[in-house]
Amino acid sequence: MNIAAYILDVVMQGMGISLSNICGLYYFGSNNFHIYQLITYMFMHGNLSHIFFNMFALWMFGRIMEQTWGGQKFLLYYLVCGVGAGLIQELGQVLGLIYPGAMTIGASGAVYGILLSFGMIYPNEKLFIIPIPVPIKAKWFVICYALIELMQGLSSSDGVAHFAHLGGMLFGLLLILYWRKQASGYRINGKNFWNGTTSYEKTGDNYDKGEGGIFDKLKDMMGGKKDGKSNMHVHRSGHQADYDYNARKKSESAEIDRILDKIRKGGYQSLTDEEKSTLFNASKK
Repeated sequence: MNIAAYILDVVMQGMGISLSNICGLYYFGSNNFHIYQLITYMFMHGNLSHIFFNMFALWMFGRIMEQTWGGQKFLLYYLVCGVGAGLIQELGQVLGLIYPGAMTIGASGAVYGILLSFGMIYPNEKLFIIPIPVPIKAKWFVICYALIELMQGLSSSDGVAHFAHLGGMLFGLLLILYWRKQASGYRINGKNFWNGTTSYEKTGDNYDKGEGGIFDKLKDMMGGKKDGKSNMHVHRSGHQADYDYNARKKSESAEIDRILDKIRKGGYQSLTDEEKSTLFNASKK
């Protein structure tokens, strides 16, 4: 949609109509301000390089978060970050930190929110950032970016909406914390369902691979393995031998582990119909 809006804006400019001037976000005290601009501004871009870098970052981090959360939750998060970025930009103008006559356009605020979500969900994932010669963990990359934006917002007059970037990250943080608080009600064996990273973070063994979170909890629920130890329990059923029962359960657990690993790497949509059926049947046990 961002690309379509950019193309439409270019075409309309050739007709003497600036879509950016209509949809861009103005100071709320201006006669040009309209409430819908808090949404439409994020789909407008000033030039080709502006939209290219925003869309590249959205593709690079957004596709991973969409696979992690699913399309609807990802879209909600994206829009909340974009609107939140616009609100913080407005607040900066009210406080006199930003020139009130400035018009704001671009998806950068929402994209910065996506960047923050990646750093929170995959904090120890290593990133290669040019020109840094060594990989840097996502959490440190996000923190450094936030600090740079804050310093530039307070000291720079380069025309970049630094406070909008920070606003996107702030609203993204608040929404993720809200979701985690909601999810904290779901507990398995007295442990938080979503927060399963502490032990892995200390050892550093599997955490960088994206393990130790919800997928390992799902393995627990479905009789899978964790830390190389089986969670299976032996039950006698009629004349069935314990050995046969354990062998069957071990095979089922290995299959569930494989399917959940596949979801982690490629998302739920990467599963075959048979794998989806297997996962569904296991979840009912």
